[in-house]
Amino acid sequence: MGSHVVDKLLGLGLDVVGLDDLSGGFVENVNPKSTFIRGSIYDVELVERVFGEHRFHYVFHLAAYAAENLSHFIRRYNYNNNLIGTINLINAAVNHDVKIFVFTSSIAVYGEPKRLPVSEELIPLPKDCYGVAKYAAELDLQAAHQMFGLNYIVFRPHNVYGERQNIGDKYRNVIGIFINCVLQNLSLPVFGDGEQTRAFSHIDDVAPLIANSVLHPDAFNQIFNVGGDQHYSINEVAQYVFKAMGSDTGIRYLPARQEVKHIYSSHEKIKRVLGLGAQVGIEEGIEAMARWAQKHGARQTREFTAIEIERNLPAAWRPEPKVVIIDKAARATAS
Repeated sequence: MGSHVVDKLLGLGLDVVGLDDLSGGFVENVNPKSTFIRGSIYDVELVERVFGEHRFHYVFHLAAYAAENLSHFIRRYNYNNNLIGTINLINAAVNHDVKIFVFTSSIAVYGEPKRLPVSEELIPLPKDCYGVAKYAAELDLQAAHQMFGLNYIVFRPHNVYGERQNIGDKYRNVIGIFINCVLQNLSLPVFGDGEQTRAFSHIDDVAPLIANSVLHPDAFNQIFNVGGDQHYSINEVAQYVFKAMGSDTGIRYLPARQEVKHIYSSHEKIKRVLGLGAQVGIEEGIEAMARWAQKHGARQTREFTAIEIERNLPAAWRPEPKVVIIDKAARATAS
């Protein structure tokens, strides 16, 4: 998402400095017209140095490890990256008189609502640690505005997919996971019955709105849902992926995990303030992503090696057991 927002900001004639540790992205996605600094928002000294050297007018904070369901099992990692890292940026923004702080939160803050679609007026009640971190960051921005006058804009995107996404992360971004599986002729892993519903959001329906928001004073100190309007089941998405990839590798149903069953949001507020809603249909969006993925090839799946709690961790996410083969003849010789 960050690389697409950078492209849009450069298109507005702005000078852009990007900070990323590349834990979930790739240097080839960086626009060469921007200034790129490799590092983490968790590094307080680095953040202070970057803000001091560049004197930013606007901050666009998109950094996060957005593995919503995995966040239960990596609680410390989740809060360090998604909350403490955000606070580092907010502190620097206040200290260096940033004009506007744009923050990408998540639809995860809503938890499992009783009424759909969810609107911005609904009081958040997150159900997972990722949503808790994002909502806490939203509240901190509101407190920073009241105390220090830091203006902010909060976006709550949902299920964003598209070209340049890390399709090798098996813990998040289901469309990317599915496409990566088809590229390797593997069946698609689906938790539960696959009837969970989400409204999927192509990057072209998200990045331009985030980038242009700082040009709209009516958006300052507001919260917006942003993304696709139509919701689909995971089973339906699997079929769209098969069609776009030109190959049906089958579906592998796994035990259900604890997750929100149905969630999608209303976008009337963002249409009213920023004047544009979703334009990319799911078939069109998946086809565009499939063409990109087929050109660039499959990504090797990275295992998350810092699981903090293994209790109730889905079996599909457990590290592969190490196998040690002992040659009896060699052992006898050694003895």
